[in-house]
Amino acid sequence: MMTFALSKGRIFDESLPLLKSAGLQPRESPESSRRLILETQRADLRLLIVRASDVPTYVQYGAADLGIAGSDVLAEQGSEGLVQPVDLRIAKCRMSVAVPDGLDYQAMVQRGARIRVASKYVQIAKTHFAAKGMHIDLIKLYGSMELAPLVGLADVIVDLVSTGGTLKANGLKEVEKISDVSARLIVNQAALKTRPEQLRPLMDALARAALKG
Repeated sequence: MMTFALSKGRIFDESLPLLKSAGLQPRESPESSRRLILETQRADLRLLIVRASDVPTYVQYGAADLGIAGSDVLAEQGSEGLVQPVDLRIAKCRMSVAVPDGLDYQAMVQRGARIRVASKYVQIAKTHFAAKGMHIDLIKLYGSMELAPLVGLADVIVDLVSTGGTLKANGLKEVEKISDVSARLIVNQAALKTRPEQLRPLMDALARAALKG
């Protein structure tokens, strides 16, 4: 039996065509079902429905053989014990720095100002600003990141940006892209070594589906 870890939401919705092509159709909708383990059309494959941030953990520790996780989550949490064979080219967005309209971010960077940075992605933010030689105070938040500069909690935010509409609606602007983000297929390294005959065909099927777009 192979176990595939997935999260609800955008990644699941955009991965459905890829999953279908590889025979990973769940027998019931994860959106309406309360079950966290779902059977699929394949007798040798089941799905685990977990939080997006937990997908790498389930795969890393062998509770799942494979999964789909955003490159943002992998960059933030690390990818020890994981193989990332395929960029699935879905759930695309970018990790960016955003500031309130009117704030001269480049001037702050040039003078090496100490700034307060609000983000869910503290490791990514720390690495990014360290590379610039900037000293920062990190404030970890889990949501409504755009609110932090508006109430004086932070000077800038580091967050995922898709269209930029939410930033604009809250008087913020994107000033720097840190990295492009997309969903990746991840595989437990030990499982791939011991059961390649099971996992490789599924990995190849997903890779072909991703290339077709």
